[in-house]
Amino acid sequence: MAGNKTQHSRRTFIKTAAAGAAGAMLGSSMTARSYARILGANDRVRVGIIGFSNRARGSLIPALLAYSKEMNFDVTALSDIWNRRREEGVAFLKWEQLSRQTGADGGYDVKPMRNNEELYESGLVDAVIISTADFQHALHAVEAVEAGCDVYVEKPFANTMEDNNLALKKVTASDRILQVGTQRRSARNYMIANEFIRAGKFGDIVAAHMTWNVNQPGRWRRPELTASIRESDTDWKRYLMNRPFERWDPRKYLEYRLFWPYSSGIPDQWMVHQIDTVHWFTGLPHPRSVVAGGGIYLWKDGRKNFDTMTAVFDYGPLDDPTSGFQVVYSSRQTNASGRVRELYYSNGGTLNLDTNMVSPDGGLTERYAAAMGMKPFQLDERKLDDMPGIATAANTGSDNATMAHMRNWMECVRSRKTPNADIHAAYNHSVALCMTIAALHSGKRITFDSAKMDVVAS
Repeated sequence: MAGNKTQHSRRTFIKTAAAGAAGAMLGSSMTARSYARILGANDRVRVGIIGFSNRARGSLIPALLAYSKEMNFDVTALSDIWNRRREEGVAFLKWEQLSRQTGADGGYDVKPMRNNEELYESGLVDAVIISTADFQHALHAVEAVEAGCDVYVEKPFANTMEDNNLALKKVTASDRILQVGTQRRSARNYMIANEFIRAGKFGDIVAAHMTWNVNQPGRWRRPELTASIRESDTDWKRYLMNRPFERWDPRKYLEYRLFWPYSSGIPDQWMVHQIDTVHWFTGLPHPRSVVAGGGIYLWKDGRKNFDTMTAVFDYGPLDDPTSGFQVVYSSRQTNASGRVRELYYSNGGTLNLDTNMVSPDGGLTERYAAAMGMKPFQLDERKLDDMPGIATAANTGSDNATMAHMRNWMECVRSRKTPNADIHAAYNHSVALCMTIAALHSGKRITFDSAKMDVVAS
């Protein structure tokens, strides 16, 4: 009964706050929290939320608030161009901050902003968390650093090289901290795997196989919302940013992951997480080449992005085409068998980041090694958790990884150290993404011209 009462109170609070004046203070007395804020005004980091998405609501904001009291971070403002999400976001933030903070903490004045210009002109934020549409991330990051703010930005960072190159230039020219949301870089199992590979204990990577499979016809669909939203509720021209103008389409606003040029779908959302680990584990900045194919084989609902795809990446030293390895990435939304997997192979065995095991599976046995006058190479079977590794609270769970990733960003905002997934990690996964998109759209083999900083069809 107590749990139901709490849920009812929370729903009532959000409904009431959203319906009323969204920027009003919760409580007007000089609380102990208010007094502490005056004393520590120079130390407090004021955070703005840009885009009240499901990701922001379910993961990013809770991760920030979990450490906000300890690290003296507060959410002070929220920017969203859709009035409904703006009101819901402010109400949600007031409730979450009030319920998470105890003792000397009081209410919060979370200011609603109609757009990012209002947010930055207000002078209310020192840092921002960006969780907007896929194609907007890099451009919103540029706005943020130009406004003098530190940035946590969701992936993918950029899905065009024009946006990617602009963001690299602007962010590296600034002194701002930027963390991109490829949170595997803060997860304990991946950090240990990175150390294991870089120490030479795994042997040279000879191949990797990655999958991300679901059976979800409703994935990225928002039928109820698309039926209810009106163009007058939002700012369509601001939404489009630098994409070609077209008439209002609620599906492309709310179901943008199904439509290019707003997203590429599977590569934007899932592939970048997994291909980023290749760059991290090897130190290679991007693939030497990519070929890819796919189609809309089952979910024929008007979408333009594929429901099934496979990409083959060639990785290795850019100046030595005779060495390297291949990565095969496959993903489908029509059958869930295989689910999410990342398998790395060396001549001595397999690193399975689904089970967090290193095994001799596939390694060079004595029988075949002796025939060639070689020594066998068989890795010892062991769990990643049994290896010495970087101390962190993260594990393979995505929520824990996001928590660790957010904390790493918060610590770097204070220390000014380089975060786990900095602008170069963001740029490099975006190069791989843009190469994949070009391969899917053209059917050609795609390479990258480092001098021109652009993808090339060959």
